Amino acid sequence: MTDYEEFESPEELLKSKQRERKIRKGKKKRSFFKGLLRFLTGCGIVFGIYYFSCFSGWYLPENAFILNDNVCVQIVNNKIVKTSKVKSVIKDIPVPKLPLYMANLNELKYKLMSLAPVEEVYIRRYAFPARILIIIREATPVITIAPDDKVKPVAAFTREGRLITGPDYLPLPDEYKTVKVLSYGNKGDDYRKWDVNKIREILRISKYVETFSREKIEYIDMRNPDDIYVKIQTVPVRLGQPDSNIYERIKRIPSILPQVEKVKGKVKYIDLSWEKVNYLKLE
Repeated sequence: MTDYEEFESPEELLKSKQRERKIRKGKKKRSFFKGLLRFLTGCGIVFGIYYFSCFSGWYLPENAFILNDNVCVQIVNNKIVKTSKVKSVIKDIPVPKLPLYMANLNELKYKLMSLAPVEEVYIRRYAFPARILIIIREATPVITIAPDDKVKPVAAFTREGRLITGPDYLPLPDEYKTVKVLSYGNKGDDYRKWDVNKIREILRISKYVETFSREKIEYIDMRNPDDIYVKIQTVPVRLGQPDSNIYERIKRIPSILPQVEKVKGKVKYIDLSWEKVNYLKLE
């Protein structure tokens, strides 16, 4: 084979170049159509998303926070805060004009959390139709306040020291078992000035009395804050001043409680206000 036979002839070389040009043109066409298809697909997706987001099913009605019979706003898990109270709070909040998934509902949440019994608020969003579910978590009341044993409570305290007052929240549902405390709410026994430490002290006294008396407390009388009485099922108990020795005095209840039944006549109260001395006060 000669050196000239290793190369293509001019005709074959021309045909080879033509084939290469056709291949390149085909690739360019395919690349162009692919790019065009991607562009059109992208435009279609953007248009579809925009069109889909404009559906009325994403938007709350303008009067969503005003309607009384409202399927757009549902309220659950509220036991102390009445549903009517929740609706009265949110009625002045402007309804978002954005799709629900983009709407900022923080104002709604924070306004509800300003209510005394409310500890946390969770808001779930739904679409088609657009609606929200307001889940309220309330603080648990542990103490109720009344000026007299025969009067319904006028206030309540949670374990965290949060004060709950007003007809919007009281009386509490029966499921809440609280320590009833008698207080006039003025002068030296103003319960409005109590803090979380005071609440814990009252709960501790209550627990001590029930533990050592083995009886349920009916109420704690703190109308005179320097002379505390506790009414258990059998008889009232005078504890005296709430000083550092009050818990030692409470521990003496088991030693004197059995004597109540042995005394002829009606016992007015057990007096534990004296250090190391117990006696029964007769009527």
